[in-house]
Amino acid sequence: MRVKVVCVGGGPAGLCLAVLLKRQNRSHDVTVHERDPEGSTYGWGVTYWRGLLDRLREHDPETAREVEAHSVRWQEGVAHVGGATTRHRGDEGFGIGRHRLLALLAGRARALGVRLEYGSTLTEPPAGADIVVAADGAHSALRARHADHFGTLTTPGRNHYVWLGTTKVFDAFTFAFTETGHGWIWAYGYGYSGERSTVVVECAPETFTGLGLDRADAHDALAPLEELFAGVLDGHPLIARPGASWQRFRTLTNRSWHHGNLVLLGDAAHTTHYSIGAGTTLALEDAMCLADALRDHRTLPGALAAYEHRRRGELLSAQSAARYSARWYEELPRYIHLPPHRMFALLGQRHSPLLPYVPPQLYYGLDKAAGQLEPLRRLKRWLGPRAARALHARTMGASAMGASALGAPAMGASAMCADAMDAHTMDVRAMDTDATDARATDGRG
Repeated sequence: MRVKVVCVGGGPAGLCLAVLLKRQNRSHDVTVHERDPEGSTYGWGVTYWRGLLDRLREHDPETAREVEAHSVRWQEGVAHVGGATTRHRGDEGFGIGRHRLLALLAGRARALGVRLEYGSTLTEPPAGADIVVAADGAHSALRARHADHFGTLTTPGRNHYVWLGTTKVFDAFTFAFTETGHGWIWAYGYGYSGERSTVVVECAPETFTGLGLDRADAHDALAPLEELFAGVLDGHPLIARPGASWQRFRTLTNRSWHHGNLVLLGDAAHTTHYSIGAGTTLALEDAMCLADALRDHRTLPGALAAYEHRRRGELLSAQSAARYSARWYEELPRYIHLPPHRMFALLGQRHSPLLPYVPPQLYYGLDKAAGQLEPLRRLKRWLGPRAARALHARTMGASAMGASALGAPAMGASAMCADAMDAHTMDVRAMDTDATDARATDGRG
């Protein structure tokens, strides 16, 4: 069956979906509308892991080969805490420039016959399309037209962060924590080409204001940040793109992902905190899932319902991991004074729903023992989510009593506790520049 598909948003999710639909059926009429000129993009590099390449290879081997060929990789993470340094081996990670990734996907789409319309802004679904895909980011204009139906909810985080680049090419995923007179400030850095790396700087609100960063734009902050992180930059400069600014990350969810023939994809549907490095992966997985659903179901309502149901289930672990990862950084003083190797080990365990409720030294000891004994590993996987739910219920029960006294609603514990991720293996995954920058201008996945 030939269908006419209009995709609004030329980020990784929209371009990948267009490629997959044309691979399934060359007779499909697929157009991607992107408001920015071709070749212009925000962000620096994006991160992903081997699992994404494997899934992409199942859907489009040529794209998977090109993406891997143009990526850099690392297998270690290094943490600098004050004057101490510790290094751990972890999962193989990949970095690729966002500009390069988009160019590869656009080239593949054109070769398959997809029409790419750059400098084209659509704020309402076009007439005549069988399917309209809103891949226009966290600030989706198409989604906003039906805000009541989609039930969009955004939750701001506590910390401030800014996305920067540098000519320093990191050979490992790098964390640098620096103490100031106003608290700790930290940076994550990873290479994405032979010439550049991404650097994300983050700090708590009191540090942000104490250092005067609230009174300086991103460009004015470069010099003091270079001084604070001189030990890892090795004399290389930090670089800010035009319009770069400090942000607070906003987690976005939607009650529904489709309305009639309009369906949400990538950041338009959901965001997860950048510290788990999943933005690009989740956006591309959305595209693969939607393409499969449209192929496997005879009716559009059935296909869109199946896509939403499957992706919601698959996202539970990532959303839980992102929530606890963000919380780990917001509670950094709880961990920062541990011996560096222990602090770094718990950084790798930051996805755990149990960690916030167990003394860090005790958790470290239990986790180390669990790593050596299979029965304890199984007990950890079984006990962790259950203990966390019980602790959440106790905490939220107390909150509910306080809220009731004030006449305010309380959030249920179930809303805060999804499936736990077993993060025993040292995990140096950290952030993704694709969908999670939460800029006022975009945020497309």
